[in-house]
Amino acid sequence: MNYALVFRPEVRDELDEAYSWYESQQQGLGDEFLDCVDEMLNRIGQMPESYAVVYRDVRRAVVRRFPYAVYYRIVSSRVIVTAIFHSRRDPKSWQART
Repeated sequence: MNYALVFRPEVRDELDEAYSWYESQQQGLGDEFLDCVDEMLNRIGQMPESYAVVYRDVRRAVVRRFPYAVYYRIVSSRVIVTAIFHSRRDPKSWQART
């Protein structure tokens, strides 16, 4: 069963910021970043229970090749993505979104 992915509004800003930063480092790297995030989101949509709970009912899936993780909650038949977050940032900012 594929779960419906629902994104908090802040997630778009986080992705845009990361994409812009990677593109400024090397042309095309931003697209590679988005491809890796998309691959992880597809995996989460297919098997959301596969990833560990890291805070209350929030799970974390680490993005391949980049120091980012997807934080999400499973609610009924939906996956609510609360953050796509750089691993070195303060986790209190995404924890406040739960």
